[in-house]
Amino acid sequence: MKRYLIVLYGTGIYVLFLGVLSVLVLFLQNLVLPRTIDSGGSETPLGTALAIDLGLIALFGLQHNVMARQSFKRRWTKIVHPAIERATYVLATLAVLGLFLWQWRPIPTTVWSVSGPAAYVLMAISWLGWGQVLLVTFLIDHFDLFGLKQVLQHFRGKPHREPSFCVVALYRKVRHPLYLGFLIAFWSAPEMTVGRLLFAVVTTAWVFFSIKLEERDLVAVHGDPYREYRARVPMILPVPRRMRPRVPAPAPESASRSR
Repeated sequence: MKRYLIVLYGTGIYVLFLGVLSVLVLFLQNLVLPRTIDSGGSETPLGTALAIDLGLIALFGLQHNVMARQSFKRRWTKIVHPAIERATYVLATLAVLGLFLWQWRPIPTTVWSVSGPAAYVLMAISWLGWGQVLLVTFLIDHFDLFGLKQVLQHFRGKPHREPSFCVVALYRKVRHPLYLGFLIAFWSAPEMTVGRLLFAVVTTAWVFFSIKLEERDLVAVHGDPYREYRARVPMILPVPRRMRPRVPAPAPESASRSR
């Protein structure tokens, strides 16, 4: 019975994740929904809107960075079953995202606006960013990343193994293509409002802060192979090879998994 409950728990959270992610993309792209990042909801004074929006982004960053750390997971898995640790992390993320979607206060004052063909180009680039995010989840191991693989392996009585450190595809160009996809999606806006700019600036700062924490964990786990990978592959932007220091490639080829 316990195994059935665990697999139902993990599967339900994965299905919920697909729904919340779809709503989040539409919210940030200002599409279909009655409330989006730039419209809907009651009018809020500027100071109050800034405080609420900053608090919501900070809450997401705190939840993500605390629960993603190895030290937290070691303690957490003494309370929850290891098979549902990842799924529970995803559930906590969805709860914070749900609060974000519900309580975000639009600040629709326009900072810049682009029209005509350039607007369509920016929208296409934004969707390419979302496409890159989806692609990278499969390069990492999509079902492991969102906790479904762990519960299915537990149901089948198989031990779970963390994805190996392998450099594949986009990871040969940048160390964090998942974050790069998010940044492309967030910044490629034909119309940039104060609210969206606030979101883009703060989440960009959070991305670079998170990378420092993640890479500290990756070095602790993988040691010299990751240090060598970090030395020869740029963090976010695919800088031309001639601008990077030349160091020997690690022997076996390896890659990072962004939490």
